[in-house]
Amino acid sequence: MQTTWKGTISFGLVSIPVHLYSATKEHDVPLHQVHAKDGGRVRMKRYCEEEEKEVPYAEIAKGYESPDGRTVTLTDEDLADLPLPSKKIIDVLAFVDEGEIDPLMFSKAYYVGVADKAASKPYALLRDALVESGQIAVTKIALRSRESPAVLRVHDGTLVLQTCIWPDEVRPAAGIAPEEDVTVRPQELRMARSLMETLSEDFDLEQLHDDYQQALQQVIEARLQGVEVPHEEEAGEAPDNVIDLMEALRSSLRRAKDAHPERSGAEEPESEGTEPDETEAGEPVEEQPPPRKRAAAKKTAATKTTATKTTAAKPSAATSKKSTTAKKSATAPKSATEKKSTAATKRTAATKSTTAKKSTTTTTTRKPATPRKAS
Repeated sequence: MQTTWKGTISFGLVSIPVHLYSATKEHDVPLHQVHAKDGGRVRMKRYCEEEEKEVPYAEIAKGYESPDGRTVTLTDEDLADLPLPSKKIIDVLAFVDEGEIDPLMFSKAYYVGVADKAASKPYALLRDALVESGQIAVTKIALRSRESPAVLRVHDGTLVLQTCIWPDEVRPAAGIAPEEDVTVRPQELRMARSLMETLSEDFDLEQLHDDYQQALQQVIEARLQGVEVPHEEEAGEAPDNVIDLMEALRSSLRRAKDAHPERSGAEEPESEGTEPDETEAGEPVEEQPPPRKRAAAKKTAATKTTATKTTAAKPSAATSKKSTTAKKSATAPKSATEKKSTAATKRTAATKSTTAKKSTTTTTTRKPATPRKAS
């Protein structure tokens, strides 16, 4: 690529020598000005009004005419020696989120390349810092006799400098949008969103091409070969007023699905459960009551289900009485047995106590006498 600009990126105390390369190119068909009568080439000649003759390009300079009619001539040397800091330096002023810059301000884009191997590491440092932070760098640059703000961002692992226009060069949008209050109904918004999803599904920006250039090339080829020039079929006139917006949205959605069968994933929003539509006069449409037979059938079924559940849940009175009697019968023998067992236990304890007392008395009576000491 041809180098467009040479200079240095100033990132604090870090300097990165860089070159700029044009990142975009236009593929217009080259057209020249010719005389319509005979096809003769019409050329722009540099004509001097003072000498009344054509002058060569080497003698051309830039000038400024003051309001009082005086002219100041500026040479290339004057423009090259402007006391401008951004003439050869891209000074990073701040780092901001990309959303803070209005896209209306973006202009020409340039790839940023290193000027030598020593600049590779600081270049990679700035690039990786921008990627990690998700931000862009705000700078200023003097390029082609104009100073303008610019941003540094990353594209495909390469730094890109994109020039911008000044904020006060963006015209205000006041008075362009409709000034009256317009109410958009939820049904219309849902239908518009469904249309957006259908058009956007599996969309690939790389598939877009320049139809104008192809059509122009066809006309040129037809003229060269002396055949009839192809013409576009006349399209129907577009309606000048949208009467039924919902019907227009439905038709657009059906047309989009027919044109792109692979994008038919989005479905039309159902009308059930939504707010009643309004007529052209602004009166709400009355809702239709549900059929009576269906409601009655549902009520009968619910009654049968409730009765069945109640019958299964409550046991009969006879069954409850039998269950109570059986429990009492089983409890009575158990109580008599427990009484006998308690009495037997008391008698056994009394016998053991008497035997223990007798044994203690006998042991105390049979205690041997202590022998006397010899005198």
